[in-house]
Amino acid sequence: MTEISLVDKLITSADQALRTVCGAPRTTGRINPSADVDDTELSDYERHEAGRLMRVNHVGEVCAQALYQGQALTARNKSVQKSLEQAAAEENDHLAWCEQRLDELGARKSLFNPFWYAGSFALGAAVGLAGDKWNLGFLAETEHQVADHLQGHLDRLPEQDERSRAIVEQMKTDESNHATTATRAGGVDLPSPIKDLMKLGSKVMTRTAHWI
Repeated sequence: MTEISLVDKLITSADQALRTVCGAPRTTGRINPSADVDDTELSDYERHEAGRLMRVNHVGEVCAQALYQGQALTARNKSVQKSLEQAAAEENDHLAWCEQRLDELGARKSLFNPFWYAGSFALGAAVGLAGDKWNLGFLAETEHQVADHLQGHLDRLPEQDERSRAIVEQMKTDESNHATTATRAGGVDLPSPIKDLMKLGSKVMTRTAHWI
């Protein structure tokens, strides 16, 4: 098999960035979990709140996509690269589902998406350089925190907004599976200070994306 050059990898990463921020992401072809769920009438407040929460979730998927692309670029082990690329492909499903739901709710994407992507890509590439066990450990911790965050959104979404809830439920299941896969592949448990910094960064992102 021909080895892919660094230049080719960078071109692929640039293409993925443009698709994530400006275009249509490549998905795995999975059906949107809300496809068979009837839309229900929401009050103006409920619709706006659901839109804000789904915008935050969309930003989270933009960041996840960038993280995994950055991590895969600098990962040393081929199997680790494959795990990251598979996770990124499934995150693209989430990205597309969230964007569709935002359109249905009449909400917009975050204006800061290019910034979120660039920062997350740089962070992912740096983590990859630290070594594969840390790369996988970072992936696992990220997914654990995202799953907790999604559970919080399930608690806050209007109970009758079953379409949004179906999407978030499936996302939560996928994130938990990604975390388990990363841990089994050799990911190490990150030190508490790093986990705390990750939570702080996530809090800044979610509070900003809720409104902008």
